[in-house]
Amino acid sequence: MKTLPKERRYETLSYLPPLTDAQIERQIDYILQMGYIPAIEFNETSDPEVYYWTMWKLPLFNASTPQEVLSEVQACRSEYSNCFIRVVGFDNVKQCQILSFIVHKPGASTYRY
Repeated sequence: MKTLPKERRYETLSYLPPLTDAQIERQIDYILQMGYIPAIEFNETSDPEVYYWTMWKLPLFNASTPQEVLSEVQACRSEYSNCFIRVVGFDNVKQCQILSFIVHKPGASTYRY
């Protein structure tokens, strides 16, 4: 058995290869099905010491389809292509962030929309 090489990991699902459009859409669909409120955040770095990311617009309270969220991800990506971009899901009952995953890394051309 061999130890994996030390590598920087970025939040939930980071141990997997970059997500395809269909996989991102399914994750967002899960957020919506669970009744969580999706939001998009961006930041220049993904350091674990950075607790606060800048929110892209307001949370998407009225989003009912993954495409609505993906279109906002694309808009954020167009304006802040030099930043990490993640989708988060908020639980309005527990009043906390339940999940998050990165959908764009600066300089990575593997994330398509």
